[in-house]
Order: sequence, then C-alpha cells, then structure tokens
Amino acid sequence: MKLPYQLAALVVVLVNLVFVQTVSSDEPNSRVNGYQGIWFTLGQMGEFGDKYSGGLGTYTAKHRPVAIHAPEVNKTFFVYGGSKDGKQYMLNMVGYYDHATGLVPKPVIVHDKQGVNDPHDNATLAIDGEGHIWVFVSGRGRGRPGYKYRSRKPYEIDSFERISEEEFTYPQPVWIEGQGFLHCFTKYTQGRELYWNTSENGRDWTADRKLAGMGGHYQNVESRRGRTLVSFNYHPGDNTVDKRTNLYFVTTDDMGDTWRTIQGNVIETPMTDPHCEALVRDYESEGRLVYLKDIQFDTDGNPVMLIITSAHHMPGPAGDPRTWTVVHWDGSSWQFHEVTNSTHNYDVGQLWVEGDTWRILGPTEPGPQHWGTGGEIALWESNDTGETWVRKWIMTSKSELNHTYVRRPLQAHPNFYAIWADGNPDELSPSRIYFADMEAGQIRQLPYTMTSEFERPLVVDEFRER
Repeated sequence: MKLPYQLAALVVVLVNLVFVQTVSSDEPNSRVNGYQGIWFTLGQMGEFGDKYSGGLGTYTAKHRPVAIHAPEVNKTFFVYGGSKDGKQYMLNMVGYYDHATGLVPKPVIVHDKQGVNDPHDNATLAIDGEGHIWVFVSGRGRGRPGYKYRSRKPYEIDSFERISEEEFTYPQPVWIEGQGFLHCFTKYTQGRELYWNTSENGRDWTADRKLAGMGGHYQNVESRRGRTLVSFNYHPGDNTVDKRTNLYFVTTDDMGDTWRTIQGNVIETPMTDPHCEALVRDYESEGRLVYLKDIQFDTDGNPVMLIITSAHHMPGPAGDPRTWTVVHWDGSSWQFHEVTNSTHNYDVGQLWVEGDTWRILGPTEPGPQHWGTGGEIALWESNDTGETWVRKWIMTSKSELNHTYVRRPLQAHPNFYAIWADGNPDELSPSRIYFADMEAGQIRQLPYTMTSEFERPLVVDEFRER
C-alpha cells in the first residue's frame, strides 16, 4: 500500500537526513562508477502529489546550458546532478559522449555539495576560446554560494580548478568569441532578481548589475554570434513564485552595456515596472501562470520562446489546461501558437530550430505517474515557423518511471540531440540519464553502473516506427 503523499514526503526527508550523516565526502576530480541522477522532492504536497519531484538530474529549465557539443574534438560534454550508490547525496558531475568511439568515460566529480540533496544546486557549462571546460555550480538563495570551476586542460575533464566562490543561482553563462563571458544569473536580493556580469578571461569579473527587479523573476538566455536573447516572467506582489506570470523579452549585442526591446528601443535597467516596454504579453490580466521552457533564434535571428501556461501552481486537474505555447517574433509582431497540452507545470521540453524544420522534444504525454512531474516523451514538428505542430513520434512508451527535464545541448549533434533523466515523482527511486540519438532513431541510457573506464551507452528504445 502506498503511503499518503504527505507522509511519504516526511519519510523521504528523514531518510535523506540519515544518508547525509552516513555518506562521506568525495574528493573533487575523482570518478564514480556510473551515471546516477539525483532524486528530489520539494515536499510541497497537495491532493495530486508534489508540486515537483522525481529524477531531477537535468533540472532546472533556468540552468543553461547543461550540455555542449564541441566539434573541435567531436565530443558532447554535459553536467548533471548526480548521486552515488542510490543515496540522496548530491554531487555535481561532468561527463562526455565521444561521437567517434560511441563511448562515455566514468563521470567526474567537479563539486561535492557536502550534504545538499537539492538540484537547485545543479551546474551549467561553458567552453572558452581555448577549449577549457567551465562548470558554473549554482548556489541557492543567500545561504549557499555558487562556484566556478575551469578544466586544467582544454577539452578534458580529468581535473578542474576552483576559480571562485560567490553568490549566484540559476547560472546561464555565455562565451562570446573575442569578447569573453557574459553571465546571466539570479540573486535573492528582493525576491529572485536578475543580474549579469562579464569577464574577458573567467577570472576577473565586472561588478554584478541588475537587469530586472519587479518583485521576482525567472529567465531563459540564448546567445549567437554576439547577440544575446533573454526571456523572463515575474512574480507579482509578495515575490511568490507560485504566482509567476507575464512574459518579457530583451536583447543585447554589446555584452550587456545596452539592453533593447524587440523593437530596438533602449530600455533602462534595472527594469522595475511590470508594464514596461519589455512586456510581450500580460498573462496576469488573463489569470494565467507562465512557466519558461526555452528560447531560440529562428533562421532570421528573431527570438522564439517556448512556455507552458497554466491555471494553477499545484498538480492536478485544477491547473488544466497546461498549454505548450510557442511565442515567435515574425519581424513585425509577436505570434502565439499552441502546440499541445500536458499534465504538469514542470513538464520540461525544449525547442530546436533547424532551417524550416522546428522541433519540440518533451514529456507532453501522460506518464506512468500521471499527475507527477514529467511523463512520456514525444517529438513534435512544425514546417511553418511554429504556426501548426504535428506529433511525429512518441519516443518513450510503457515506461516504469516518468521522464523529466528534456534539455537541448548547445550546438546539438544529431547523435546527442537531447539529454534528460527519469524517476518516480511519487516515491524515492533510482534515476537514470538518457540521451536521444536522432540519427539512429534511438534512445540510449548512460551506464548506471560501470566496471570499465569507458563503456558504451545502452540502447533502450527505438522510436522511428511509432
């Protein structure tokens, strides 16, 4: 018999406390024997389960990017929130997939969170102009700091040096060739407020500058050829994240010295007016919540955003419809195109724009834990700049656990097109890490346990014929 959600959450919390006391710290730069994701429960329970929970190794949508394809060495590097021996003890891990050999190495511990089991502390990636791998380990609030690490050798993950310890959450670093780093992140100064800073070399940084402080925000950041796009929402009134709403957009092409609206008008920062010129749509007046999933460039360099809008912050039918929506600037106005509906606010998928073909991969289909975070993953396609969408494949089916947080690698290679995790949102479970090989039409699981230094990911599903 299953425990009631509230009692089950309490049991998990108590068990985690025991694990934290009994697991010894692991040395940074050491390797672990397999790719095991972190399982987490927020513990905010309702009639239909937790606000979000499950396998959250690739959480959150505001940690970007978590994977980068490096064509110089034909490898896709990635980070994830890991665990070891099934215990709820979080380790910031890094690995890579070698496209030439089809192998992955044993993953490397970059940072030991010293008892934290919260994937808000997951990391993000950047690769500088010399090929050094940078890992930005998120802090949490004002009590847990963030960390920056740099690989000692280009395109290698054997050893990392710690560069800094500082205050940042939801790190979104961008390397802009010839200029350096632009880092967009969050600080809990008055609620969750958006900041940025820059560095030519990753060691010496400008002072933090506030981008938006209307009461609280989440953001998505994407950059191409020196132009950076930022979408964000806001938390009205008392900074309550459960009231997140509205959609905003700004852009910069000079490392944040100047921020502009979609019309090209300069906008003063920090933005403090919820009805400022950056507002794309006033969802607050419509009574809709806004959950950010992705932002991309179309072929003309215009922004495309992927969001889910919802009627309620908790899981269950009260939040329906939870509508996947593509928001596209067509050169003269914002266009809003509905894709599909799904069962949870934290069903996270992302957007690929490849010429005239646009794709969304995400857990849009109900999973074995129907009302829980995630579900079964489907591939959606559009050939008319997002106006209409067709579900081309259901990529996972008859799964035992929900698939969660599908993430798009930067410069994604078709052999490593997306990365995600699985897990049971209703109770503590193992969490495995997967990636999609679009070229072969396969889903592959990173080896959960490893006995060799290098192993081949397991083909667990094929989806082309569905």
